[in-house]
Amino acid sequence: MDKLDERILRELKGNGKIPNVELAERVGLSASATLRRVQDLEQKGVIKGYRAVLDKSLLGVGLVAYVSIGLANHSKQAQLAFEAHIEFVDEIVECHNITGMSEYLLRVETKDLAHYRKIHADVLGECEQVKAITTMVVMDSSKDTR
Repeated sequence: MDKLDERILRELKGNGKIPNVELAERVGLSASATLRRVQDLEQKGVIKGYRAVLDKSLLGVGLVAYVSIGLANHSKQAQLAFEAHIEFVDEIVECHNITGMSEYLLRVETKDLAHYRKIHADVLGECEQVKAITTMVVMDSSKDTR
């Protein structure tokens, strides 16, 4: 990776649908050289894919919460059982195994607080591996580069 690759990645991160000719102009390369570099970055796995950024509020998501999960048992078996328990819950959009006071940090997106309460009680609360649940509701996001 060199400075040109870094500039290409910065531009693509801002707009993954930018036409190659425009990308080339912005990074100061020919269109063919830019295309080769992008393809090389894709082949190497640096660029894993392209996606659409959705307006969640227009899709019915009215509540976003980060939920820390403490397990009763710290074994690998308990972790795998917890991960299997939440794997197919659509509202749990991210699951991170973390260090610190809790084992997991989840990002949960629901239509409202009543819907989140069902996830809290019927999914997380019913998982035998879960010892502690701490919910932090997102009130506003001044920066979100996902």
